[in-house]
Amino acid sequence: MAQDHEVVERVGDDGIIDPNGLDLFRLTMMVITASICGGIFSLAGDMAAGGANSGAVIVSWAICFIGVFALMMVFNGLSQARPDLTGGIYAYAAAGFGDYVGFNSAWGYWISACLSNVSFALLLFSALGYFFPVFGEGNNMISIICASVFLWFLTFLVTRGVKEAAGINTIVTLAKLVPLGMFVLSIVLLGKFNPDIFMDNFWGEPGGPSFGEQVVSTMIALVWVFTGIEGAVVISGRAKYVKDVGRATAFGFIAVFVLYLIISLLSLGIMPREEMAQLATPSMAGILEHAIGPVGAAVVNLGVVLSLVGAMLGYVIIASETPFEAARQGSFPKSFAKTNDRGAPIVTVLVSSSITQLFLVLSAVAASTYQFFYSCAVNTILIPYVCSAAYYMVIGWKNEHLDDPRAPKLATARFFGTLGFIYTIFLVWSTGLQGVMITTILFAPGILVYAAGEKGRGKPVLPAAHDKVIALVVVIVALISLYLHFSGIAPIV
Repeated sequence: MAQDHEVVERVGDDGIIDPNGLDLFRLTMMVITASICGGIFSLAGDMAAGGANSGAVIVSWAICFIGVFALMMVFNGLSQARPDLTGGIYAYAAAGFGDYVGFNSAWGYWISACLSNVSFALLLFSALGYFFPVFGEGNNMISIICASVFLWFLTFLVTRGVKEAAGINTIVTLAKLVPLGMFVLSIVLLGKFNPDIFMDNFWGEPGGPSFGEQVVSTMIALVWVFTGIEGAVVISGRAKYVKDVGRATAFGFIAVFVLYLIISLLSLGIMPREEMAQLATPSMAGILEHAIGPVGAAVVNLGVVLSLVGAMLGYVIIASETPFEAARQGSFPKSFAKTNDRGAPIVTVLVSSSITQLFLVLSAVAASTYQFFYSCAVNTILIPYVCSAAYYMVIGWKNEHLDDPRAPKLATARFFGTLGFIYTIFLVWSTGLQGVMITTILFAPGILVYAAGEKGRGKPVLPAAHDKVIALVVVIVALISLYLHFSGIAPIV
């Protein structure tokens, strides 16, 4: 394993990172709001469009629970075993496998956060289109202009201070849980769940996708709705206590999983899969409209609006914190570590929002959909997930950093590290050729940023042989992917 990279030691003997930092409640709200974004409002339709029937959905949820629980335990365990590594997503990969792999982990998470905000913006204005038809499906010119204005308003809020923005985020999180609760209560109390619909074609229609294909088709959508479960780890440097980082991750996962599972299973008893697959985004609006009438669609679309306002704010914070921490710890260019007089990472906030703005413009030019951008976001975030799980597995099997009383037990680290690594590799496999193409195209430009950061610190670029091999493979596969896309042989969109 690579030697530990340069870290910023800021944890006191009493476990305090920042006496004025975020407490357990606010950290938990960050996990919940980063996870409950737009995905849950379109999950049922996306899974149905992939051909998944009731049986496949139940099995997929079981796999998802085991896998995401393992991933949550990975981040929980790493926050306990290595409390000195704040900004975890970058730091874990760098500590385990060197600065270049760590850089790619931070780069993937950063780009994923920017792409996530694009998908949120498209879904936000698609939901507003229900009330104001001028916005259409959320990717026309007026939608992009309004989304851009809103993006930069949120950017301004974050420049006023991360703690203050997180406080606003907590209020929005509580507000957006109300419509989700109304969806559940409306279906249950009004008796709209139909067991016969739930059981029809339980294993799939004759001649349709195989059961295995149905399960695999759900993986990207399920990963998408849980993206953000590591939100407390990403901003761990802003926490008050070390112990709260892992606790917030666990509390957030449990709350989000229970809510998601209930909503997903209830949706399967409202209308047949074939009809659900044809619903416009967000599909939950069509499901509730089918169950209780037009007021149902209005309630859901309002919920989407509230949810995405909070999600976009949360991801502006996350997108700025990842390169900020990476710069502080020695991988991204030094300028990315600059803060303003309120302690906000001013450079990374502005650069991140500019990248998001670029993708927003591209979405209008290419008429790209919400589903395309969240697929891109999932593909790029899988790299830091794999690296984090691999690092936890390595320290478990090598019995490193586990002698502290606050650290996980050896058997726990080995079990969940290995299980988390297997699950994340399975997710990479499930993305297929398109996932490889998207990932390499988006990662190739990062080599230039990495080189700039290393040169700025007087360090050699790609010093290890395995670093050179990784960079070469990324560039070659990215060039092949671009050729396949533009030649029409394997278009990404």
